[in-house]
Amino acid sequence: MKVIILAGGLGTRISEETKLKPKPMVLLDDKPILWHIMNIYAHQGFDEFIVAIGYKGEIIKDWINNLDSSWNISAVHTGLETQTGGRIRQAVNTFDEDQFMVTYGDGVGNIDVKQLIAFHNSHGRLATVTAVRPPARFGVLQTSNGLVENFGEKSQADAGWINGGFFVLNREIISEIYDDLEPFESHVLPRLVAKKQLMAYHHKGFWKPMDTLREKNELSEMAISGNAPWLHHLEKNLNIK
Repeated sequence: MKVIILAGGLGTRISEETKLKPKPMVLLDDKPILWHIMNIYAHQGFDEFIVAIGYKGEIIKDWINNLDSSWNISAVHTGLETQTGGRIRQAVNTFDEDQFMVTYGDGVGNIDVKQLIAFHNSHGRLATVTAVRPPARFGVLQTSNGLVENFGEKSQADAGWINGGFFVLNREIISEIYDDLEPFESHVLPRLVAKKQLMAYHHKGFWKPMDTLREKNELSEMAISGNAPWLHHLEKNLNIK
């Protein structure tokens, strides 16, 4: 099954890193986050990738062409102004398979991909999104009459569930993407919800985006430590060698 990686955005929220390169090429330790995302899938037997590029896409293409790997990777230039829905549609039009996976080029997690696919196939809908807990960012104050009685870190479990990427989609979904300017998240997914065609796979393990420089630095520290949860913990859980 092919994996589409959305890698064409401007990455404006981490502009310190993306002035000279696209966000998926930001390094965690000595490898771009794009490699880390691919490795999550490849470790589990899914190594056919289509990278939907846009902003500074030639840098990604050069990296792919020089990568010493057995993975099957192609890049599709989907345009600078194209939104996520349009990027998915353009990538899907390069192959014939009826089912595929999609994820973002800036988030990692120890997702059990085979379990995710099995869940998707069990419900018969067009789309499955991996639901994750958002990272805790703020300290929580508990007060009484202005007096702080407890101060602690916000629990991820308190924040509900959010879109973590790692989608499994059926090909018919492209009929719900009307043009290249359609954001997948705010246009296409709500249509699927209205038609009762979107299911959520709840992932309770590690997941983290790279939206800010702080998050990039945190992910880098994990990668450098040799105990990156999206790789080390994945191997432990899935008995991957």
